[in-house]
Amino acid sequence: MRSRRESVISHLILVIGAVIAVYPALYILVLSLSEPSGRPSALGVPRSFTLDNFAKAWTDGGFEAALMSSAFVAICVVLVTVTLSVLAGYALAWLRVPFGGAILGVLLIGLVLPYEGIIVPLQAMIEDFGLVNTSWALILPQIGLSVSLGIFWMSTYFRGLPRSLPEAASIDGATRLQTLTRVLLPAALPAVMALALIVFLYTWNDFLLALVLVPDNPDVQTAPLSLSFFAGNRKMADSGATAAAAVLVALPLVAMYLVLQRSFINGLLNGALKE
Repeated sequence: MRSRRESVISHLILVIGAVIAVYPALYILVLSLSEPSGRPSALGVPRSFTLDNFAKAWTDGGFEAALMSSAFVAICVVLVTVTLSVLAGYALAWLRVPFGGAILGVLLIGLVLPYEGIIVPLQAMIEDFGLVNTSWALILPQIGLSVSLGIFWMSTYFRGLPRSLPEAASIDGATRLQTLTRVLLPAALPAVMALALIVFLYTWNDFLLALVLVPDNPDVQTAPLSLSFFAGNRKMADSGATAAAAVLVALPLVAMYLVLQRSFINGLLNGALKE
C-alpha cells in the first residue's frame, strides 16, 4: 500500500504534466476567439470574444477544399490499410505462409525506416507515373507507409487470441474467410478500431508528403499544408486568424478521438495484455 504522501505527490505530478500539455492548446483556442486588436493575457484569459477569426481563416485560407481533401485521403488510406492488414495479419498469424518470419522481418524494417530518407526517390517514382499534384500521390505512399504497422499490429493481436476459436469454427464447417469475418474479427474489433484511428491521425497530420508531392494544386492540398501556406503568408499575417485555422485543422482529429477513444484505449490495453 502506498502512503498518502506518495499518492499526493503522484497526483500532483500528473496534474502538473496535464497543465503543461493542455496549456498551449488552450492558449491557441483562446487566441482564436479573441478580438484581432487584443491578445489574451499571459494566463490565457481573453479580453473579448469573437468568431470573426474563424470566418477569416475559412474564407481566406480556403480550408473547405483542404479539409475535404484531407478527409478523402485519410479515409481511403484507412480503409485500404485496415483491409490489407486484417487479411495479411490473419494469414501470418494462423496460416502456414512460406517465409512468414522473413516477411515480418521486412515489415519491421518498414516500421523503423524514416520516410524522409525515401522522399526523393518516391517523388521521382510519382513523377514517372504522372501522379504529381493528384490525390493518388498522397494515398498510395501513405498506404505503403502504414501497411507495415498495420500487418504487424494485426498479426500480433491475432496470435494472442485463443486457438480454440478458429478450431471450433473449423469443426463447425466454417471456411477460413468465415472464420476470419465471423469469429476472429469481432474478437479483434478493438485492435482494428485502434489501428484505424492511428492511421487516420498519422495520415491527417502528414505534412512532408503533401509539400513535396502536391505543392501546386490547391484542390488536393491537405489541411496541414494549407495551414502552413496560410500562416506563412506575410500579407495576411494575423495571429488570431492563424490560431483559428489551426483549430479548424485539429478539430476533426479531436472529434474523432472523442468518439473512438474507448475503442482506442481498449485496443491498446488488450494488445499490451496479450503480449
